[in-house]
Amino acid sequence: MTIDPTGPATTSTPAQAGSASALNRLADLTDADRAALGGHRLYDGWATATPHLTDAATKRTRKLVDSLEAAIANSGLQNGGTISFHHHFREGDACLLLVVDTLARMGFEDLTLAGSSLNSCHARLVDHIRSGVIARIYTSGMRGGLAKEISSGLMDEPINIHSHGGRVALIQSGELKVDVAFLGVPACDAMGNANGVTGRSRCGSLGYAEVDAEHAGCVVLLTEEIVPYPHMPASITQNQVDMIVRVDTVGDPAKISVGAARITSNPRELLIARHAADVIEHSGYFTDGFSMQTGSGASATAATRFLESRLRRHGVTAGFALGGITAGIVDLHEKGLIDKILDVQSFDTVAGRSLADNPGHREISADEYASPLGKGAAVDDLDLVILSALEIDLNFNVNVVTGSDGVMMGASGGHCDTAAGANLSIIVGPLIRGRIPTVVSRVTTLVTPGENVGVLVTDHGIAVHPSRPEVRDRLVAAGLPVTTIEELHARATSIAGTPAPIEFDDRIVGLIRYRDGSVIDVVRQVAGGRR
Repeated sequence: MTIDPTGPATTSTPAQAGSASALNRLADLTDADRAALGGHRLYDGWATATPHLTDAATKRTRKLVDSLEAAIANSGLQNGGTISFHHHFREGDACLLLVVDTLARMGFEDLTLAGSSLNSCHARLVDHIRSGVIARIYTSGMRGGLAKEISSGLMDEPINIHSHGGRVALIQSGELKVDVAFLGVPACDAMGNANGVTGRSRCGSLGYAEVDAEHAGCVVLLTEEIVPYPHMPASITQNQVDMIVRVDTVGDPAKISVGAARITSNPRELLIARHAADVIEHSGYFTDGFSMQTGSGASATAATRFLESRLRRHGVTAGFALGGITAGIVDLHEKGLIDKILDVQSFDTVAGRSLADNPGHREISADEYASPLGKGAAVDDLDLVILSALEIDLNFNVNVVTGSDGVMMGASGGHCDTAAGANLSIIVGPLIRGRIPTVVSRVTTLVTPGENVGVLVTDHGIAVHPSRPEVRDRLVAAGLPVTTIEELHARATSIAGTPAPIEFDDRIVGLIRYRDGSVIDVVRQVAGGRR
């Protein structure tokens, strides 16, 4: 990638005066001398490789670009290329559509969009898919109008749905090569040092963006504010950043904690959360120094509320909490009940503030978090994880992507990553959701294999995987409402009946990629779709 110089040199330096004499030292080299150099390039001026240093007035601002159009033009992006984005602002994201709208005006087409996840706020991508600007998608998941249209056959090629760790693995394996990463940050300095904990629109951790910054061919930061150098701490560092564009807004942090990250007051969800805390307490892993993660979903995040009394009663302190971090996790940390926090995504403004203020609260990249191809994934050190489910079947297989109508409505996220790494994975969900059973004979879409699931917690009882009899015995001894998954399935169907099978066409609209890159299932077009 080449960026046009910002202007002619205006200020000479002492080094320039000596450059002529340095060149003269090579003037008398013979042909034999040159042959002995082995093909090395001869010195031809102190600023040949660093022309920006010849202008003292602009060298510190050379990465600042006047417009997004100019940054795109200078990025080297071509038709058919791959662009990437992060989703740390979740439903408040303001960068993805800004960039894709600009690409459309500039005439780009046949692009691959590699967003770490897509949300309802990205519904207008439908227009860019129809017009041919976006031809392929890699994402952890989708929601809203975009997901409905793609489920109905909008795209010519199936989308790839990966886990958070799986996305990193696809990048590390070379399958997913990002040409230009457009990364929204609240503030950065003129060299590109950036974090998510300073500035007006603080989003907290930039754990997903860090992977793109490391691997993309070109990195363009979109920022609301340029702050003095050096900006610290730096989640994204100056040696990773090519260009910086100032924009009016990168996102609304108030919309981070909505949807899957919302805080619940629903009595049924709180009941499930309380039972999940009971399972943690009596799991056999609730010992001093244990590690935990609570995933997205109302009951999963709410389980944190019920842990404090249990931790105090047993005199237990958790060694670390991992993953998407909430105010509840921060509260336990600040009370000394969780020693350290490893944060790949901040689920609310309290978590973002804590990341800035608490030395025991550390940001980690998605690579450190969950990549199966990396040199060390934190999920591998988990004792306990609480995860949500749209469906779970008699073999404990879990679906978190498609709804009861077969339409994509969720995200793989870190589900299969954490279930594989944790010593015990706890799935939470209501027995019946909207008159549709959650416990089914066979999940519509397989995301997390049942052999990685330990316990299912519902509002009608708790089922333990047959491979974990020791856990079942502990829960029974504690007086918890333990049953079997077959009994839960029977109860669900007795209440809601057996739903009519979903009608699909033969055409595949989505590939479910397991965390190692393999295809674990496919999503077919809902019947009556476009084709």
